[in-house]
Amino acid sequence: MPRVTIAVPLIAALLATTVQAVPAHATGCGPLRVPGAERQELTRLDDLSTAGGRTDPADWAGLTPADLPAPTPVAGAQLDGYFPDTSTGNTNHGWAHDSQFVIRLPERWNGGLVVTGSPGVREQYANDRAISDFVLARGYAFAATDKGNTGVDFHRDGRRPGDAIAEWNSRVTQLTRAARAVVAQRYCRPPARTIATGLSNGGYLVRWQLENHPELYDGGVDWEGTLWSARGPNLLTFLPPALTGYRTGDHAKVVDAGFPAESQFLWDFHHSYYWDLTQRIYREELDPGWDGDREAGTPFCAPGTPACDADYDYAARPQAREAVERIALTGRIGRPLLTLHGTLDVLLPISRASDVYADMVRRAGRGALFRYYRIEGGTHVDSLFDAFPDRVRPLTPCHRTAFAALEGWLSGERPPASATVPRPAAVSSTECALG
Repeated sequence: MPRVTIAVPLIAALLATTVQAVPAHATGCGPLRVPGAERQELTRLDDLSTAGGRTDPADWAGLTPADLPAPTPVAGAQLDGYFPDTSTGNTNHGWAHDSQFVIRLPERWNGGLVVTGSPGVREQYANDRAISDFVLARGYAFAATDKGNTGVDFHRDGRRPGDAIAEWNSRVTQLTRAARAVVAQRYCRPPARTIATGLSNGGYLVRWQLENHPELYDGGVDWEGTLWSARGPNLLTFLPPALTGYRTGDHAKVVDAGFPAESQFLWDFHHSYYWDLTQRIYREELDPGWDGDREAGTPFCAPGTPACDADYDYAARPQAREAVERIALTGRIGRPLLTLHGTLDVLLPISRASDVYADMVRRAGRGALFRYYRIEGGTHVDSLFDAFPDRVRPLTPCHRTAFAALEGWLSGERPPASATVPRPAAVSSTECALG
């Protein structure tokens, strides 16, 4: 979901000491060409990780606990570039061009590829600390996309309501196909295993890909994915009553919207930085006509104010339901999927998000392909663990355990059964047992 700090361009001083251009023919079976790319730049790096590689720290700020151990250095090649697109929100590299991607190719390759889409409305480097560092150290090639539009004005992209979010799905599909081809160029054989993973909006993308393009993947790990359901629940059904309840002091209304009473200590933060902004920009994307010509509503308006998003009624807006239908999930996954979600998620409340998706998967008859881990004390962004170490727990180590469990599943070892995972007395930023 949206972040507070808007990404800044890559830090030139960092790059100057780590990036060395190499000719495309210097590795693999021939020139490295990203199919369909309008622009690409190839660099050779002594370290592809966030400790010394080509990345943007502002893009992944706040998504992991501060004491997450430093990444392992991994040498290899990196491709940065973009696919043809008309939107210009992503300013990385000074390109002012969306549909940017990054593909990392480690020298010591394990035969696999991991593909991600960015969380929230962040850019292509958003998963670098949480996911790229981890999978590169395990020997995977890594590919990520900005999803085709970025920033809090993402809703300006496209012509019809829902176009911008629909593009997220097509861009992940596009990158997966391109990255598989690049891997074959670099290592002289296609990947033996392709895994989709991501958090928040990136988790939604994993679900959608496994439902709609299972032929491209072997499995996926969904980290508290956003649920889009035309009938609801979705963001536009639970955020307005939460906003109304918070602003009127009716805490019972916030709880009725799906937010656990025990999460109240996190409400001030989420109201200030997430609830209001998220409701307005996603409503603008999916139902722009609700407030007339006003763009993305009125920030922090009081309920009862004309066209205040706290009063938005999704059930009364068939045009919104039509837009959500275009991006909706079905639960009909075609490959193994592990989902994890924190019980103290105060942006995507678990009872209105992954609990519902788990039921959708089972009702679709795909339960044998699915595992679901409810992480007690987990919340939406792991930086909150730094502020409340005695009340929440980070999900980064749980994602890493789930990823390893998927690896085992794909090799014939059954993962732990779906379960609610208790918060341990001593919480660690490096360990998380799912079973």
